[in-house]
Amino acid sequence: MLLWRRLAALRGERAPRRLRAGGPGPGSGSGSGRTSDDSGAPRPLYMDVQATTPLDPRVLDSMLPYLTAYYGNPHSRTHAYGWESEAAMENARRQVADLIGADSREIIFTSGATESNNMAIKGVARFYKSRKKHIITTQTEHKCVLDSCRSLETEGFRVTYLPVKKNGLIDLKELEAAFQLDTSLVSVMTVNNEIGVKQPIRDIGEICRARNVFFHTDAAQAIGKIPMDVNNMKIDLMSISGHKIYGPKGVGALYVRRRPRVRLEPLQSGGGQERGLRSGTVPTPLAVGLGAACEVAQQEMEYDHKRILQLAERLVTKIMSEVPDVVMNGDREHRYPGCINLSFAYVEGESLLMALKDVALSSGSACTSASLEPSYVLRAIGTDEDLAHSSIRFGIGRFTTEEEVDYTVQKCIQHVKRLREMSPLWEMVQDGIDLKSIKWTQH
Repeated sequence: MLLWRRLAALRGERAPRRLRAGGPGPGSGSGSGRTSDDSGAPRPLYMDVQATTPLDPRVLDSMLPYLTAYYGNPHSRTHAYGWESEAAMENARRQVADLIGADSREIIFTSGATESNNMAIKGVARFYKSRKKHIITTQTEHKCVLDSCRSLETEGFRVTYLPVKKNGLIDLKELEAAFQLDTSLVSVMTVNNEIGVKQPIRDIGEICRARNVFFHTDAAQAIGKIPMDVNNMKIDLMSISGHKIYGPKGVGALYVRRRPRVRLEPLQSGGGQERGLRSGTVPTPLAVGLGAACEVAQQEMEYDHKRILQLAERLVTKIMSEVPDVVMNGDREHRYPGCINLSFAYVEGESLLMALKDVALSSGSACTSASLEPSYVLRAIGTDEDLAHSSIRFGIGRFTTEEEVDYTVQKCIQHVKRLREMSPLWEMVQDGIDLKSIKWTQH
């Protein structure tokens, strides 16, 4: 932080306060788990790490020199400014590769997982379109994957959207039955961004490799949180996002296997950077930040996972012991513990979110939360529409504290009970009336 402090002093400004070692936590002396800004106004505590994560201070420290002193274009080959930026970029590429067991030459820097998903799916499909016109994915993928597939359908490709079981996992037999002679690609998300379910990636990779079909996984919610090895798992393409692993926004990566070689048709043309697959100047500070985030994640993955698991169990156990008729969405075992999706029967999810205004939470994916429709992921696992509308996603991450979990639990229990007391449906259930037996009239 020294460089930032010096720059701030030169401008006569106060340097931003550095996060303490344990990360953002309760406001001083409040005991509530809420933080305050410099004006003293309370801010909501943050429990939405699936949407984005705070920048790790160690990542920021690695980026600062490349935002100020080392500003050369990494593709300039005739002077030291370019050479030092290129060296930093290649070191970041190696850090990303080391996290997933890849070769650094297989890492392509992008603007994030959305671009990586588009590159992988459209790139493979279009390159092999003369011989292969079929793609397999699932109904619970991220919206950018589903929209990429729908876009390809308008170009004459056929897409199989595999259903998932009630626990959110795909049926491997249904996957095997879906292959066709001209299948070019299978795309299955590693960890679901709404319900935290972890798909059997290694098994899927084995099935695809046996059929000489490329396997792509959107690993934005998995990288740095669970061990991933592209060779053991037979993954051919993998999408990575910087801001999901305590790195900067606006940067990501696509892993593209070299042997057996995967070929892509580029989405954009230009100077031929990134092996010609993603032309455009690589933003050195962002790439350095992504690399540093991957290195920190590799060092702390085991500790983070153990701690997040304990906090997640604390949250779920306390809520379910105090509040009846709460459903956890997704498989209870095959999941990443930091993503918890609960449905509170007889409570409108948006009303609960408004009541919990001092806790930053979500009712689903940040990319689709503007929609009033129930989550398509919850619909895919067979959740009733009323329960789907009552779901809340709790995100626990590296900097989440025990006090923040307890505060969230306390407020959640308080407001669920209050909202249910106001609900005529809850009153009917308490009187022993089966709501499904009622024939509601339409007006």
